[in-house]
Amino acid sequence: EILEREFGVPQIDQRKSPLDELIFTILSQNTNDVNRDRAYTSLRKSFPSWDEVLEAQEGEIADAIRVGGLAQTKSVRIKEILSWVKKEFGRLSLDFLFDMPVPEAKQILSSLKGVGPKTICCVLLFSCGKSVFPVDTHILRIAKRFRWVPENASSEQAHKILGQLVPLEKMFSFHINLIRHGRETCKSRNPLHSSCPIPSCPCKG
Repeated sequence: EILEREFGVPQIDQRKSPLDELIFTILSQNTNDVNRDRAYTSLRKSFPSWDEVLEAQEGEIADAIRVGGLAQTKSVRIKEILSWVKKEFGRLSLDFLFDMPVPEAKQILSSLKGVGPKTICCVLLFSCGKSVFPVDTHILRIAKRFRWVPENASSEQAHKILGQLVPLEKMFSFHINLIRHGRETCKSRNPLHSSCPIPSCPCKG
């Protein structure tokens, strides 16, 4: 509630399809938002349909997403994901996730190589509107500072703990605002104590 007063209540203007969101999140790995967006836009411009991406050579995909970094690794991963979806479900769509219970959806997505808990939660939260809580590096850092999770907690452990702590109706808002708080105020180095809106912040001690 403090962060909502500080930053407002975030809204999703337009949701991507689950498959679009999955590829989009893959492209976000180990890069910033600007380069992720450029890589995704370039990929869709080069290959307007996922069928075209599936038929393309890995080198062609890598060229299209090079601005996002780790292009060779991500191109292989994208091809593998699309091949798996087509083989398992007969078409390049994950829209069935909309009507699937969260545990079952997580189990299906977790079988994919290179798809971890953060990516899975991003797909289910941003695309499907499910009550799940993705934990990125900013959120993990803040969670450890506030001792919501143990200091040595892994990303996987933090997802389990925070997924039970955060109220279902606040998962989207808290995710977005906590990331913004981590980027602007509760930084990794030299957090801006004087600008922190949270009275109980342990960093101020």
